[in-house]
Amino acid sequence: MDQLETWLTKLTGGDGITALGLHIMLVVFAVVVFNFVVRRVLLRFGKTARETDTPLELSLVAAARQPLFALAWVVGISFAGHLVQARTDAAILAFINPARTIGVIACLGWFLVRFIGNAKEVFVRRRLARGDEVDSTTVEAISQLLRIAVLITTFLVVLQSLGFSIEGVLAFGGIGGIAIGFAAKDLLANFFGSLMIYFDRPFAVGDWVRSPDKQIEGTVEDIGWRLTRIRTFDKRPLYVPNSIFATISVENPSRMSNRRINETIGVRYDDIGEVAGIVEDIRAMLRAHPEIDSNQTLIVNFLQFNEYSLDIMIYTFTHTTVWIKFHEVKQDVLLKIADIIARHGAQIAFPTRISYSTPLPPDPPRDGQAPSPLAAREAPQGVR
Repeated sequence: MDQLETWLTKLTGGDGITALGLHIMLVVFAVVVFNFVVRRVLLRFGKTARETDTPLELSLVAAARQPLFALAWVVGISFAGHLVQARTDAAILAFINPARTIGVIACLGWFLVRFIGNAKEVFVRRRLARGDEVDSTTVEAISQLLRIAVLITTFLVVLQSLGFSIEGVLAFGGIGGIAIGFAAKDLLANFFGSLMIYFDRPFAVGDWVRSPDKQIEGTVEDIGWRLTRIRTFDKRPLYVPNSIFATISVENPSRMSNRRINETIGVRYDDIGEVAGIVEDIRAMLRAHPEIDSNQTLIVNFLQFNEYSLDIMIYTFTHTTVWIKFHEVKQDVLLKIADIIARHGAQIAFPTRISYSTPLPPDPPRDGQAPSPLAAREAPQGVR
């Protein structure tokens, strides 16, 4: 570099300012060329990684691209700053070395954070491509914990490089953590609530959840460190603090093994002779139905004498747990039951009332009035 500086000074006829400007221009040009070469090399490595199906290399290449460009500019700018510092005594140039150190450490931390995110996406994509189940909640939790660990480590390394004692910082953090804990207890409660969700996994993104203790029901869209976003069935977003889930019971219908059909069908009292045959045919139909799980409880029995009907109980479970398909299966089952009742010549009962009427006796004649012809015909003989 001394030879280059001497050559530039001779080239400019001893003009130091011009030589310095040319030197800085050469540094910038070198950074641009370096970034161009790095871009081409990373493109080549990325193409090779895609052809050989090596997800780790692909994640490394994708994560290193922008941090490497930024690192080249950090080093180039710091080098140019050293050139200026050699010719001037500006106090601000004394911060070049610490700024370069912080920039290099930040670029390394940036690379690790990007690599963790890319590795998570590649892992999930490959598992889904193979048809394997992916617990997105656990994957996201591990990814976020690793990123937080990288950020905290980067911050501590930066402090150490600037001359601060990490032991003192940790001791101060312990004392300050107590004060922060009292001031932000709700925030910490939500944080530990999110950890409970990640480790216990009562639900995951995409699950349908509801709580009998609170008016909470919908599909989980996102589980954050403070809030869980649930989309209700009328498409409204519901933001629930994670600490709430530590104090309420949560149902997860998405993890049910079957869905239940529980119906009571009534037939007329006039069809009591057909009830036994109807019950047997319904039971046989359910056992033969491809969408009914015969390994689960299946009950078809005459239940009770109701006010206007003979009630038959149908209790069974479907294979599917999908809400829409379940109703399609239930509709098919109910229509088949209606056909069975009709084949037996019976009818489904509905509320009925039978009214009996009798003729009213004629009104007696008033004083001074002749009896009506109807009363005269109905009066005993000899009485007028």
